[in-house]
Amino acid sequence: MTSAVAASRQILTRLHEVMASRERAQVKLNTVVEVVGESLHSEVCSIYLLREGELELFATRGLAQEAVHVTRLGIGEGLVGTIAGNVDTLNLAEATAHPDFSYRPETGEEKFHSFAGVPIVRRERAVGVLCVQHVEPRRYEEVEIEALQTVAMVLSELIANAALVDEDEAALGPAQTGPVTLKGQPLVKGLASGVAVYHQPRVTIEHTVAEDIEAERARVYLAFDKMREQIDRMAAQAEFGVGGEHEEVLATYKMFAYDEGWSRRINEAISSGLTAEAAIERVQQRTRMRMRQIDDPLLADRMHDLEDLSNRLLRIVSGQLGTAAAKGLRQDAILIARNLGPAELLEYDKRRLKGVVLEEGSLTAHVVIVARAMGIPVLGRVRGLRGALREGDPLLLDANQGAVTLRPAPATLEAFEARFARSRERQAQYAALREVEPTTACGKRITLLINAGLREDLPHLAQTAADGIGLFRTEFQFLVSATLPSRERQTRLYRDVLDAAGDKPVVFRTVDIGGDKVLPYLRHDEGDHEENPAMGWRALRVGLEREGLMKVQARALLEAAAGRTLNVMFPMVSEPWEFDQARALFEGQLAWLKGQKKLLPARVRYGTMLEVPALAEMLDVLLPRLQFLSIGTNDLTQFLFAADRAHPKLAERYDWLSPAILRFLRRVIAAGAEHGVDVTVCGEMGGRALEALALLGLGLTRLSITPAAVGPVKAMIRQVRLEELQAAMAGWLAQPPADLRGQLTAWAAERGFAFD
Repeated sequence: MTSAVAASRQILTRLHEVMASRERAQVKLNTVVEVVGESLHSEVCSIYLLREGELELFATRGLAQEAVHVTRLGIGEGLVGTIAGNVDTLNLAEATAHPDFSYRPETGEEKFHSFAGVPIVRRERAVGVLCVQHVEPRRYEEVEIEALQTVAMVLSELIANAALVDEDEAALGPAQTGPVTLKGQPLVKGLASGVAVYHQPRVTIEHTVAEDIEAERARVYLAFDKMREQIDRMAAQAEFGVGGEHEEVLATYKMFAYDEGWSRRINEAISSGLTAEAAIERVQQRTRMRMRQIDDPLLADRMHDLEDLSNRLLRIVSGQLGTAAAKGLRQDAILIARNLGPAELLEYDKRRLKGVVLEEGSLTAHVVIVARAMGIPVLGRVRGLRGALREGDPLLLDANQGAVTLRPAPATLEAFEARFARSRERQAQYAALREVEPTTACGKRITLLINAGLREDLPHLAQTAADGIGLFRTEFQFLVSATLPSRERQTRLYRDVLDAAGDKPVVFRTVDIGGDKVLPYLRHDEGDHEENPAMGWRALRVGLEREGLMKVQARALLEAAAGRTLNVMFPMVSEPWEFDQARALFEGQLAWLKGQKKLLPARVRYGTMLEVPALAEMLDVLLPRLQFLSIGTNDLTQFLFAADRAHPKLAERYDWLSPAILRFLRRVIAAGAEHGVDVTVCGEMGGRALEALALLGLGLTRLSITPAAVGPVKAMIRQVRLEELQAAMAGWLAQPPADLRGQLTAWAAERGFAFD
């Protein structure tokens, strides 16, 4: 036995005959343990299968035959149960030294010292265990372990064809068929119920033993070529909707896609006698096992990238390339994915898509912004999701509390539906306020605007009776397009937005790309890799460097606003000269259109986003040049705290009711009032009723928020007496309490404020 390939090939050659025979499944299993034991010169070879929640000894060579169908171990019990529970390999020179060792006297195994076992996997779950034992203490060699893994794949096919284990057990395992609640990070709040639908359905391997090795090798070569073409397109230009991967991830994908070591291991697995699909899966299993042993999070992420790439290769070679969107949703659904891109989300039927649960995801992902605009709740960073879930399971998604319940019990479902009903009642109450102005109890009129970015957002303006659109994110058109939107396409969209708004104002933010919003078709220069993309080459910095991109957008906006007022806002301004340069670019396009005798806007108003803290130190210089200023609290807060808002360990520190944030905002709001410049908060902070209450306490009178937040915030506004609130806020900021959020919450509760 000189290599894993030779050992596996020798075993598979003999197993092929076993698989093709018409013998009963039990006879085949009895033959398998003999074949494996002889080939590996092992005194014991045993097969345990999952039946009724326990691992039952089904066949053995070397242990007492009286123990067959008698010895049973629970998941996690003994060495066999540990292998199944962890879906991982064990290789021990002395079995009894392992803390999970469990002696079963009926097997007669006391004389055997060495032990090695691998899980038999079906649909990513362990449905059994294949193990070998030897009298002499020794660790099994890598080639022997790989041979066992190959046999385990063949056994998985045999077990499925013979229906030796229940398919539900194969999919989930006995401990995961009842109700389970998993926690995650709320990305878009809301409640939803529906059945689980995988964005990319799992590929189930039906045939593991190759009939023609060279044909299988040719299949995998073609699949590699196709996969590499896809990755090259993603990195270079046209393909979009692949999960929003930024340039670093694409570079890693390319590295793995062209990695000779990876392709060589798959080829070796094919040489051992496996089909192309089985070979990819065997190498992928090895990757998963290594991932469990990695403590370095950066290296673990890279292994996850390889896992994703393996899945892509497997889908290509099996011909299962489509997503669930192509098949269509047949009932109310909760979409399950690792990550998701905005274009992919828009492919789904909004009438059926009720929510999204992501294994990863972050608050900064632009799919989250799109989902929020669509009113779809999203829960991210849900660990153990695939291990606990199968397609079609009923789900209850509570993105308010950061939880998803799988296969809920009747009592849980009833309680959830009651909460859902109360939520709908509150929505009805908010809807009843539609024609009521957002005026405080003391008579102060507050301006309530909405944020938008898609054509689908426009009806919300009429539905909410908002005062206008305080932030129209023009980059969404770029993010959901496979190619750079033409000037004509941009003009049509901007004109439609202005038409829908009528006499209400619309503030267009120039394209904010870069950072986490990388466009696949926008080429980057060599060496543009960014360690901190949120603080890198993005937004106005891109526009000023690539003037052609910004000039096209400027002309599209100016032409769309012909005869009307155009409000244009520049993002990520750090210093006044950047604003001056951007305004000069627009003025240059305006002069050119005037020379062409084009119909011009009646007026152009210029403003800027305040997201970079440094700009606050230059407001005395900048404010006299502005017509309006908008505060982007999302980026501003993470820059002030040096806390990545997408980092799970820092999420709790990202608090908008920190005295440091509120003091900073009070200073900016006061500076705007001193110069007579409208100041609006258009970040997520303003869309939360308690945080919006704090902003009113700072003297703010303008909010631009998500359409869904208009009702709750308006209801809060109508209860406020500003003099009392602002006096309380001034006291808290003069002598900050340990928990300002708690103080404000208690203050509001004493006065009868009700927050969702």
